[in-house]
Amino acid sequence: MNLLIARHGETPWNKEGRYQGHTDIPLSADGEAQARALGERLRNTRIDRAVASPLVRARRTAELALGDRAAMLTLDADLVEISHGAWEGKLASDIEASDPALLHSWRNTPSADLAAGPGAESLGQVTTRAWRALQAAAAGLGPDDTLLLVAHDAVNRALICKIMGLPLERVWSFQQSPATLNALSGPALDALQVVRLNDASHHSDLFAAAAHRAL
Repeated sequence: MNLLIARHGETPWNKEGRYQGHTDIPLSADGEAQARALGERLRNTRIDRAVASPLVRARRTAELALGDRAAMLTLDADLVEISHGAWEGKLASDIEASDPALLHSWRNTPSADLAAGPGAESLGQVTTRAWRALQAAAAGLGPDDTLLLVAHDAVNRALICKIMGLPLERVWSFQQSPATLNALSGPALDALQVVRLNDASHHSDLFAAAAHRAL
């Protein structure tokens, strides 16, 4: 099977460096353009099934990426972004001032059990629910079928870590840029190989999408 994992396009909060989590923030104009560019990238790619987070930034990205195939899209709440608890809506710079120890741990020594903010989810919890969603979406797909999954930064990182056998301590070792595309292929979910990782060449020059203000 083939698996395409995409992140939603940019939102105003992404640009400002605000933590979003479960807060339902729409795409910015730039985010819409990035999602349309993703659609152009996938125009001639066979897609047999598509699933997205129900948060509007992911759902809209999926709709624009699918174009006239958008009717196939299903939504799964298990793919929503990690909850950031009390950090949601706050600038990363404000959190650095108010909660420096936890933010330092989150950014530098993440783990499966570390909460992504006061009252937030952990990466382990996100991995459990996101993997459940991926298994459900991939059920019954044939060896040549392609699944498109559109979700969020932490969700994508958690899934890719699990697929690659990386501990969650390595979750920051690769980027997930807005409207980026990850391509994986293999005989089964537990035997996928990464073909492309964080490929945003459809809307950004090499290295141009590397800025990361907040998750």
